Amino acid sequence: MNTQPVRIMVIDDEKVVGDMLRIHLAKQGFTVETFLDAPAALRRLAEERFALIITDFKMKGMDGMELLKIVKSDYPHVHVIMITAFAHLDTAIEAFRGQVHDFFPKPFKIKELLASVNRALERDETSSPQA
Repeated sequence: MNTQPVRIMVIDDEKVVGDMLRIHLAKQGFTVETFLDAPAALRRLAEERFALIITDFKMKGMDGMELLKIVKSDYPHVHVIMITAFAHLDTAIEAFRGQVHDFFPKPFKIKELLASVNRALERDETSSPQA
């Protein structure tokens, strides 16, 4: 049985969103690190194992889709949940084609987001080939 805390990364260029998610996820027992941009988050991902990333879709520099492609290529075990204030059907379809676990338009309901996080992590527990 794994006794390590589950690590979650939150990437959003709005500090208030990252702070809010960190508070709610920490209350659920997760270890959370927040980042304001994707390049800094990717550097940290290379150093530490994270189970899940919650990322904004629209950010300056590297956007959420670019980040998703890198994560799925280099860290396929990491689940990605995308959030965005620019929710359009085309955006959601593109995200799901990129293997995003879930997609939430802002403003989102924290209970729904937490339920999605738990579903992603439960899938790991029931299908993980690791001992």
